Amino acid sequence: MILCKYPIFCAIFSKKEDIGDITVSKVDISLVVPCFDEEGTIPVFYEEAVKICTPLDKQFEIVFVNDGSTDNTLKVIKNLAKQDNRVRLISFSRNFGKEAAIFAGSQAARGDYIVTMDVDGQDPPSLIPDMLGAVVSGEYDCAGTRRVNRIGEPPVRSFFARRFYAVMKKITEIEVVDGARDFRLMNRKYLEAILALREQNRFSKGIFPWVGFKTKWFEYENIERTRGKTKWSFWKLFLYSLDGVIAFSSKPLAIASVFGILIFMVSLVLIAFIVIRRIVWGDPVDGWASTVCIILFCSGIQLFTTVNEPENRFGNDGE
Repeated sequence: MILCKYPIFCAIFSKKEDIGDITVSKVDISLVVPCFDEEGTIPVFYEEAVKICTPLDKQFEIVFVNDGSTDNTLKVIKNLAKQDNRVRLISFSRNFGKEAAIFAGSQAARGDYIVTMDVDGQDPPSLIPDMLGAVVSGEYDCAGTRRVNRIGEPPVRSFFARRFYAVMKKITEIEVVDGARDFRLMNRKYLEAILALREQNRFSKGIFPWVGFKTKWFEYENIERTRGKTKWSFWKLFLYSLDGVIAFSSKPLAIASVFGILIFMVSLVLIAFIVIRRIVWGDPVDGWASTVCIILFCSGIQLFTTVNEPENRFGNDGE
């Protein structure tokens, strides 16, 4: 076993597991496909991807990233790699999450054009030729996709997803498109800009627009999974969206600072009131009021000082 060259995610894979023709000098298109417990969907995806990419008359590779799967995902990918040297494998030592898998797979991709997409069938490979044409033309650096509806998705989940995009639109300066997918085709210049951001808690839906460049959007009707169930629970999606808000907006810090100032001012008024009451009427119950005021005073200062923290994880200089 050797340590993966992507230590940011502590991925571990063996030389034998990095199966594929690594001697190929030229790869035009790299498909980066994260997988977590997807043994049933991988063969279906592979057949469809090969059927779509072969007529393009370009050298392509499929980089599967096994994100610590507990089923036979690793075995299925290994079998495909033995049959087709265009299939490559990166296997994590445990589950690090989809964002980590996309990052590691993108680093390993050798193509001039890189496609990131899900393996569950919700990202149709049939769009790849049109997406490639848009980027190859030179007019665009990236081709993105978005769902125009959420048919088949639980109503509660759809409601909160739309509210999230509405909030992001109001509190951030980047354009996070409603219904945007991680299914994208980008040129090497665009990818290098993405990889230059060394965030460990990544939020790709924000990183993609943050780096700039011109993007052409392709819309399609929502497609349900070919097999299995989604691994994204409501709670995981909530934490993921919260991570996005914190990463790309300084307004949560500003709000905390405003509350800190208000609490600080209220504590000063209460302290003055306690002093006056003590002098004029005395205090039948010593200690409790002053203790509360001291707590409010200190809490207000602590909240206020959050304004001195970095505006967000990227900051104004992009670090």
